[in-house]
Amino acid sequence: MPLIDLPLAELLAYRGRNPRPADFDAYWDAALRELDTTDPQPELRPASAIAPHQTEAFDLWFTGVGGARIYAKYLRPKSPHPTSPAVPPPSPASTSTPPFHPAPRPAVLQFHGYSAHSGDWLDKFGWPAEGFCYAAMDCRGQGGRSEDSGRVKGTTLRGHIVRGLDDPDPRSLAFRQIFLDTAQLARVVMAFPEVDADRVGCFGASQGGALTLACAALEPRIRRAAPVFPFLCDYQRVWEMDLTKDAYEELRYFFRAFDPRHEREAEIFTKLGYVDCQHLAPRIRAETLLFTGLMDTICPPSSQFAAYNKITAPKNHILYPDFAHETLPGQLDRTFAFMRGL
Repeated sequence: MPLIDLPLAELLAYRGRNPRPADFDAYWDAALRELDTTDPQPELRPASAIAPHQTEAFDLWFTGVGGARIYAKYLRPKSPHPTSPAVPPPSPASTSTPPFHPAPRPAVLQFHGYSAHSGDWLDKFGWPAEGFCYAAMDCRGQGGRSEDSGRVKGTTLRGHIVRGLDDPDPRSLAFRQIFLDTAQLARVVMAFPEVDADRVGCFGASQGGALTLACAALEPRIRRAAPVFPFLCDYQRVWEMDLTKDAYEELRYFFRAFDPRHEREAEIFTKLGYVDCQHLAPRIRAETLLFTGLMDTICPPSSQFAAYNKITAPKNHILYPDFAHETLPGQLDRTFAFMRGL
């Protein structure tokens, strides 16, 4: 196998390079207290999507920290559980929470890649067909419909890794707010009467893999997590491998523009440590199934192992020796089978 990173034996023991801030736990405990005081004000609106006869599709809006309204696609099975009474369908004109199915079902949350969005409806219908409720969130300020309220309205698309780095208050880091949005989504979905809060999982690839780790770390009730080549792990290792390009290119631009001699390097990487998923990983209680392509030069394997090796919950690491940051054959089917165990 060609080698673009550490040998596998070293990857299995690798614990990461990026500094962990001394007050990391206090930082996230305070963040969760802020989330506790943020009323999500969820709103379900019947979507215009052409859904299969046995599926209901909704535009879901809720409030994240800082007052941003966050958007997610939400689907659920239409037919009630065999032991439940029939429930009339929601009125198309209704903007309040429609009637629900009283028999609780498992749910899955999906998170998208960097600067993208939750995608089309069509590829999501398999989940409610199997009896799952399902939600796919648009990250604030990226390619979807969620609002970015961090001193701007509308979208910013990229630059979220470095956004807030020069603010004296580390609470201004953009990914702090996005990580908290994943936990808020989980709380909102878990509170729906049709959802069994003890049977909720999450998954996603690249940035979606990072948000899967963050969601499972910040919402301990998440039962299963399936991150795929997670982004936002071990920033200093990525920089030392000269891979601050593609998804991480804004780090290189930031140094070139604002710290060309790297005089603030230790300070910058330490601040990034607040939103480094490897440091959140020990909080994860969910059973975790992580997928890695060992030829990945976008999110290098060592950065992913830094997070995986810190997870203390039951876990399994699926390796693809000849694959990079690309479609991994069988990954979606394996993720689906994994979530069916909820």
